[in-house]
Amino acid sequence: MLPFTLQQLRILKAVATEKNFTKAAEVLYLSQPSLSKQIKTLEKNLDILLINRENNKISLTENGKVFLQYSERILALCEESCRALIDLKNGDRGNLTVGASQTIGTYLMPRVLALFAQNYPQIDLKVQVNSTRLIANNVLNREIDIAVVGGEIPNELKKNLTIKHFVEDELSLIISKSHPFAKKKKINKENLYYLNFITLNSNSTIRKFIDNILIQNGIETKQLKIIMQFNSIEGIKTAVSLGLGAAFVSSSAIEKEVELKTIEILKIENIRITRTLSIISNPECYKSKAFDLFYNELCTLKHTIEN
Repeated sequence: MLPFTLQQLRILKAVATEKNFTKAAEVLYLSQPSLSKQIKTLEKNLDILLINRENNKISLTENGKVFLQYSERILALCEESCRALIDLKNGDRGNLTVGASQTIGTYLMPRVLALFAQNYPQIDLKVQVNSTRLIANNVLNREIDIAVVGGEIPNELKKNLTIKHFVEDELSLIISKSHPFAKKKKINKENLYYLNFITLNSNSTIRKFIDNILIQNGIETKQLKIIMQFNSIEGIKTAVSLGLGAAFVSSSAIEKEVELKTIEILKIENIRITRTLSIISNPECYKSKAFDLFYNELCTLKHTIEN
């Protein structure tokens, strides 16, 4: 006889997420007294304290944090087993949770999802867009079935994931149509010091990646004139199109602007900045038919992009 039920694990996870008994109860459609009773029963059966209750603040104890990790894995496995059985019963029908890092999720993934939904309307899709680290972690925790990421995957996660090359994403240098360099089409690296740059904030993984490539090519990034920082690609593109400065932006993010001719792309002599986009999955997870269909869709897109 196990000292816990699946419902008690769901309750613990909800409390850890919401950090509030009342909100956790609402999420699970339970009364607050019923939820509190289940937590007390769980702690009694395990003979350990899982939750700190101090000054109306809720937090997990160290025991609670450890038990939560196993609870999430147990719940994910339960959901996975249900999906496997549904797969066998329904053929091509099913559910799929897809992940993407920020830029990919905003600009590239919607096209893939739209085409996939059109071809396989019987498959229910859920999408998570977040940082590469969080997406990779959720793949490992079985919360995401398959994901496409562009940032560096932490080594402690990388060793437990299946990582496959997707495509190369070029980070283009863009300026406004009215910029003095607009007619040049190509500049040398010394010209970079004469540009006013608009960038993502200094903690951005893309910003760090671009800086590293420029440094490797002998460019002193600290000497570049940064006049503005944004926390979104859309803000950067708007600022550039208004003539406020230049920026490095993913090629997938500027397709509309290139088509409408609101910006110009500048090539840099002997420098091309690209980053690898990767498809990641959990090798220990059951691969549903929906997973295979989506993976094949990504492979088709990869072939289209590369040719």
